[in-house]
Amino acid sequence: QVQLVESGGGLVQPGGSLRLSCRASGSIFSRYAMGWFRQAPGEERELVAGISSGGSTRLKDSVKGRFTISRDNAKNTVYLQMNSLKVEDTAVYYCYADTSATHGGPILRSWGQGTQVTVSS
Repeated sequence: QVQLVESGGGLVQPGGSLRLSCRASGSIFSRYAMGWFRQAPGEERELVAGISSGGSTRLKDSVKGRFTISRDNAKNTVYLQMNSLKVEDTAVYYCYADTSATHGGPILRSWGQGTQVTVSS
């Protein structure tokens, strides 16, 4: 089993910044992609940002130029730096991690518990 613990959410004014962190622990033999989804009330969960084990990144178009995703493999941690936040960024943010527990074993996706990000004046 893999556990993901998120931190860094909160309330911020439009134009402000937040940094989300998500640390993975547990039965991890190999690490693959990590990243962040978000879900606003009444909306489907959507991918915000992802990063491969080698550092390749992808971002949702609406956050490009404002959000940056990074990871520290030694710490099994992924970060999401969010700048120039907008009201429409308000959502619960969930981190995910794709890992396998054994060499050549199946890749499983684990999820964090979610952290609320509210952008409001």
